Amino acid sequence: MQENSKDARNGGDSLSTTPTQVSKKPRVSFSITEHEIHNEFSHHNPNVARINNGSFGSCPGSVLAAQKNWQLQFLQQPDDFYFNTLRKGILHSRTVIKDLINADDIDEISLVDNATTAAAIVLQQIGRAFAEGNFAKNDTVLMLHCAYQAVKKSIQAYVTRAGGSVIEIQLPFPVTSNEEIISEFKRGIEKGKSNGKKIRLAIIDHITSMPCVVIPVKELVKICREEGVDQVFVDAAHAIGSVEINVKEIGADFYVSNLHKWFFCPPSVAFLYCKKAASSKFDVHHPVVSHEYGNGLPIESAWIGTRDYSSQLVVPAALEFVNRFEDGIQGIMKRNHEEVVKMGKMLAESWGTNLGSSPEMCAGMIMVGLPSRLRVSSEDDALRLRSHLRECHGVEVPIHYQGLKDGEEGVKDKDGVITAYARISHQVYNKSEDYCKLRDAVNRLSENLLIRKTFYPESPEMTSNSVGFIYLISHLNQKVDPRPQNS
Repeated sequence: MQENSKDARNGGDSLSTTPTQVSKKPRVSFSITEHEIHNEFSHHNPNVARINNGSFGSCPGSVLAAQKNWQLQFLQQPDDFYFNTLRKGILHSRTVIKDLINADDIDEISLVDNATTAAAIVLQQIGRAFAEGNFAKNDTVLMLHCAYQAVKKSIQAYVTRAGGSVIEIQLPFPVTSNEEIISEFKRGIEKGKSNGKKIRLAIIDHITSMPCVVIPVKELVKICREEGVDQVFVDAAHAIGSVEINVKEIGADFYVSNLHKWFFCPPSVAFLYCKKAASSKFDVHHPVVSHEYGNGLPIESAWIGTRDYSSQLVVPAALEFVNRFEDGIQGIMKRNHEEVVKMGKMLAESWGTNLGSSPEMCAGMIMVGLPSRLRVSSEDDALRLRSHLRECHGVEVPIHYQGLKDGEEGVKDKDGVITAYARISHQVYNKSEDYCKLRDAVNRLSENLLIRKTFYPESPEMTSNSVGFIYLISHLNQKVDPRPQNS
């Protein structure tokens, strides 16, 4: 059943007109001040250099106040809120999103918890098609090897157990051009169509999470159309607030982006765009079934039982916040990109390393090579280093382990192969001191490792990169002499 914005269940009524268009252009005649920005984020821990906006985002105080107001409205009179307020508020938020991403119709926009929920919506209908025999066994779902882990698990849960196969496209990293990505994607398409198989779904990241790279989605979607891929789902968890989004130009069937990462909403809320042709052709439903099942995905998503819907209702408040900045969200995106590139170059120069991609292939995040002297040789090492930076230096930053494949030489600094990268983010609350704090912490740690290698080159701990790194970190945390007992 196709929903309609005038339907009372969808926030409208039979006498109302189409929801008012919400301008995405800033209306203020002056920009927010640095003091006001500081006040908006005064709830952040002042002792932590928070350069990981990409994981959980950030929410300003004014939007948190709007959220509290919605929560109180519900608690004061839940029945009235349910019947007369909730759906209209969600419709207003969906209208804001529709205009921001240039969708054709309000009924193409649903609000869900996060990109993981959206992936479940898309992949469940693919799994049902396999289970019901509409797709041949071993028909394929295509994805990038660096797809978010929850998406990979969803494919495992819904698709492979129903008989579908999966092709993971290995993308190069570090990467310097879109052509490298496009070339590997074409190879993946060819592999997916081998032996008469059909590619039933392609999942394409708009901005990969780890390592982070902006993917040429329009070009890849175009290739999918030319090669007869049934459905295209763009996982753009990091996109809104980071890059320009025009869903009509991108051309995917499904497109999801989290609003709590880079658009200043509280956790958690995301929009899922379903092209009208796709929503009428494919059997998409919210994974939580309520009494609204069958009334269209936007209505199903707007009520999944009693819960806190305030994060979905504050989207207009988030837009008001971004419009306080010069040039609104466009200005924020431009400044975040410029600053993260500047800080990334500063770190790479200090450490004598490299950037993981060309500046044109990043948005508000960038990968910076860590000194090879840190000798990170596993994902466990990377996690230990991240924990050490948090607990001992007050720096929050994700660490990516980049292992070498057979035959690869890797990128080298003056001491060896670079095997780890820091993913730094920049958001409006960040200061240059945050990145200097990371720079100095890594330099101190590198110097400690170098001293240790110089003084104790024959110690058993130094014969294994992983063991040496883990041993040193544990002793640095304990603040004891790290020398072996037999020295």
